[in-house]
Amino acid sequence: MREMFTYLEGQPPLVEALGGVALLLGIAFLVNLVLKKVVLRLAAPFLDKRTRTPDKAVGWLVTTIPLLIISRGIVFVRHLPEELEAVVSNVANATIVLVVALAITTGLTYVNELYKRRPEARNRPIKGFLQVVKILVFAAAAILGVAALIEQSPLLLLSGLGAMAAVLLLVFKDTILSLVASVQLSAQDMLRVGDWIEMPQQNADGDVIDIALHTVKVQNFDKTITTIPTYKLINESYRNWRGMAESGGRRIKRAIHLDQNTLRFLTEQELADLRRFRLLRDYLDRKEQELRDWNAREMAGEDNPVNARRITNIGTFRAYLLAYLRTHPRINHEMTTLVRQLEPTPTGLPLEIYTFAATTDWSEYEAIQSDIFDHLLAILPEFGLRVFQEPSGVDFARLSSPRTLKEWERRETTTPPSMS
Repeated sequence: MREMFTYLEGQPPLVEALGGVALLLGIAFLVNLVLKKVVLRLAAPFLDKRTRTPDKAVGWLVTTIPLLIISRGIVFVRHLPEELEAVVSNVANATIVLVVALAITTGLTYVNELYKRRPEARNRPIKGFLQVVKILVFAAAAILGVAALIEQSPLLLLSGLGAMAAVLLLVFKDTILSLVASVQLSAQDMLRVGDWIEMPQQNADGDVIDIALHTVKVQNFDKTITTIPTYKLINESYRNWRGMAESGGRRIKRAIHLDQNTLRFLTEQELADLRRFRLLRDYLDRKEQELRDWNAREMAGEDNPVNARRITNIGTFRAYLLAYLRTHPRINHEMTTLVRQLEPTPTGLPLEIYTFAATTDWSEYEAIQSDIFDHLLAILPEFGLRVFQEPSGVDFARLSSPRTLKEWERRETTTPPSMS
């Protein structure tokens, strides 16, 4: 390289210095251009064609050679102050350290891309761990780069960092907490990409789309993105719906409130009419036989029907609804199915359905649930039942009519007595 600068000898010092610098930069530029063209072309058959990340890593490594030319060749430029030569050489050396660090971190990015193609990557992401390694690489590069700039040993800088340990712990507090949280989340399989989680205190309700070292991104159902610090998933509670998704069934737990004024015993004619329901025939046969046996045993010598057991419309409706759910094709029959009464309230008697739809898809689940309650509400009048509904202005207007009031009183006096 020394011979290349002999052509500038005999020129004025300033011209020789500027010409030498231009020549050095030109050589570095040409070497960089040729190497990237040649090396990348030779390495192309061995690189992954599904991503450009390996190309970037090789490109960063190739960049170190032109920087080495500048660092070592600056001393051959004549008439440059020694201080300027030292600055250029030191900056080039520090840049080499940075470029090598970028090549290593780009390689780690490619490792993550390769891992994400594996089936187990969905359950155990390694992005957080690789980010920790990247931080360590950049920290080491910063120490080596500064050491190259000031021409001092890196050990001298490391000895000075001991006094700054408390400051560093404070600065990297969130990173340390997030690292511990990432290890716990991965080791205990508490969170995966694709899980549906609810975390009301962070306004998160949706699917996990990314798990990184510092943050977990959740895409809410309104398509907004909530970013949660990773350590908060350890310190605070959240609900993960993965168990529901893997079970193959989603719970339906909803009640309707029945007007308690419509609860009563069924007459013989009404029982005969209800035999039209195929789902009720076995229940009615079994229940009537049970009541006949009980009444024959306990009612011996008595003829007052008030002491006898009789079938109620609410009990028959509950039996019908349970039979309807057990024969429903879109209910998961391997899970719990029951119909129960809850404690009466001022807004009626709650009759609750507790069962599981045979799907975990949200839209299908809502369709199944709606179909069930559509049928339930429509079939209620067949049992002489009515849903409780607070009176509106229309109801008061109707009752204010004398004709309507007389009709209502007549209907109430002819209705069979309520169950006591």
